Order: sequence, then C-alpha cells, then structure tokens
Amino acid sequence: MKKASMISIAAYAPEHILTNHDLEKMVETSDDWITKRTGIKTRHIAKDEVTSDLGYKAAKLAIKRANLSIDDIDCIICATISPDYLCMPSTACRIADLLGIDDVMAFDISAACSGFIYLIEIAKSMVESGLKKNILIIGAEKLSSIVNWNDRTTCVLFGDGAGAAVISESKDENYIIDTHTSSDGSKGDLLITPGCGSKNPASNFVIENNLQFIHMKGNEVFKTAINTLTNDVLKILEKNKISSEKISLFVPHQANLRIINAVKDRLNLSDNQCVVTVDKFGNTSSASIPMALNYAYENNNLKNGDLLLLDAFGGGFTWGSALIKFGGK
Repeated sequence: MKKASMISIAAYAPEHILTNHDLEKMVETSDDWITKRTGIKTRHIAKDEVTSDLGYKAAKLAIKRANLSIDDIDCIICATISPDYLCMPSTACRIADLLGIDDVMAFDISAACSGFIYLIEIAKSMVESGLKKNILIIGAEKLSSIVNWNDRTTCVLFGDGAGAAVISESKDENYIIDTHTSSDGSKGDLLITPGCGSKNPASNFVIENNLQFIHMKGNEVFKTAINTLTNDVLKILEKNKISSEKISLFVPHQANLRIINAVKDRLNLSDNQCVVTVDKFGNTSSASIPMALNYAYENNNLKNGDLLLLDAFGGGFTWGSALIKFGGK
C-alpha cells in the first residue's frame, strides 16, 4: 500500500510587525492585558501583499526544499478564509499562476484554523490512492483584511502569513501515519464572518454593522476549544497506540497560549516537546500550524523522522489532528 509523506515545509511572514504597544495607540487595550490573556506579543501584517502573494512565497520555498521542480507538482490546494476574491478565481489558482504552473488541479478549501490538517488528509488520500504524485498544500491568510481594527476583542488576536508543504509518496518509513478531521456546524455563530456571502450580501447595511469582519464570542470558543482539542489528540494517540512521550514535537494551532498549555498539560508533554509561536505571529488561522512547523525546522528543532502531533480547532466549528513522521531532509 502506498504511503504519503510530508517531504518539505516552508513559510512566509510579511515584513511589517504590529506590536501590542502599537495596538495600545489604536484601541483601548494594553500589552499586559493582551499578553496575559493570549500570550501574543507581536503579529505580522501584510501591507502591499494579498493572500496569494503570501501563499506563493511560502509555496515556492516548499517546492525548492522538496528538491522538486514546478513541473513535478500535479495538484495545488489552498486553505484560506481570506481569499483574494470572494468567489473566483480561487487563491490556489492565483498561486499556481504566480508559480508558473498550469494544467493542474487547483482549488481552495474553507475550514478556518483547521484548514492545514484538512489539507493533509485530502492530500494523503490523493497520494495513497495513486490519483496524484506531488501535492502542494498551502495555508495562507491575510486576516488583517477581515479584522475590525476598532474591535479590541478581536483585532489583537490575528496576523497575516502563509505556510506550505509538499505531500508525496513515501520512499522510506517517514510518512503520514494518521489524520482525523471533524466538525460541528451547530456552533458556527460563535466564530463567524457574517457578511458578504449569500445570506448577507454586500450592502450598506452590512458595512454599517461591520458584518464583513470576524465576530467571535471568545469565552464560549475558548471553553469548547480546550475540551475538543484535548479529546481529539487523546483519541488519535490511543487509536495508533502511541504514548505522548514518543512525540518529538507537538504542534498545536497557535491561537491562545492558555489553550496550548491546557492541552499540553493534559497530555503530560514537556515544554521542549511543544512548539509555540503564538507570541510572534498571533493567530494566522490556516497558516498557523505550517508556520509553526517551519519555525521549528529553521531553528533546527524539526528533523527527518521526527514524530509530529498536530492539533487544530477553528470556526465552523472544525477540528482535526494528525500524526506524522516528518519526511523532509
């Protein structure tokens, strides 16, 4: 049976950095308040770049690190909730064009912060079925374009960036062991961008009521996220008969340091096992996990053969986890 492997990881963050002290000048907040409740100190903000630009820069590096050419890529999938365009063309198509890749399958998915794990599961299925050989997956977000910068409860949380990986057939023992993805649409209104879709089309009413921006009921999301994330990772570890001490790196979605620590403690993981970048990049939704993986990789903390546990929770609600032996060189 064919196995799928993550053979590279890469990321890109815009140059401009927005600090908590910068936000103190914009809304009624403080560095102390943001840090204590979220763990975030800075986030990167795209100025003259759009989501496809961010994704392209991460994708180009991911292909290079995989030792492949653009002609080897036969599918491109992008996870995003902040696409270049509302309907079409897809951000994946835009990234393909920027890369100079044509005549391949390219499409977007929308699974919010769980998007990258959804991508891994889709790519794994395609490779293992023999449908595709080298799939480029990208989580890319320009969340600054859908954040209300007058809303102090949400604007402090989000940042921009992109992460990318190549999923190919495994040539050794380093492969994607298992993935699990799920959802609960009944709680969708707790984390939502209510405007500019078919339910609330673009109008003066939408703009006047800020419906085009992210709306979140933070306390409810916080509680649900901790329980859901913990249960999900415990299930995937138990299913695969892997104990937490065997995990090389736990790479959770980077939304809130308190959530990360709560799940880490429930799993009895050490600080050295846990990758934390929320302080540097904030919540970058679908880009969060690949950006954290890339941070570990570029700091020599992610090596070929390392056993990874990924875990994410996002709007929808969606969630997912993955167990991976990293195949990158």
